[in-house]
Amino acid sequence: QVQVVESGGGLVQDGGSLRLSCAASGIVLNRYTVAWYRQTPGSQRDVVASIMSGGNAVYGDFVKGRFAASRDDAKNQVYLQMNNLTPADTAVYLCAAIGEGIYWGQGTQVTVSS
Repeated sequence: QVQVVESGGGLVQDGGSLRLSCAASGIVLNRYTVAWYRQTPGSQRDVVASIMSGGNAVYGDFVKGRFAASRDDAKNQVYLQMNNLTPADTAVYLCAAIGEGIYWGQGTQVTVSS
């Protein structure tokens, strides 16, 4: 059974940082593209970042150099380091492993206070 779990969300002040983790069991993450999405109530799900199996990453325009995706193959995890957060970044952040199937986590809440 495949399981994808996000962690690392929380409450942070404007300008602060968080590191989100996406851990998987049942699949080997380095064989998948892992995409980070975010969603707020009533809005569409936006792509934040995608990191390919080779380690290259692409980001949404709104990231503007503030976030960085990385992999730890030994731990079978993918990370999203988020710096210089603003209240506009408040959302539920989800990761999806995309490859032979698409596997979603349940999401982790990020709240940035002003």
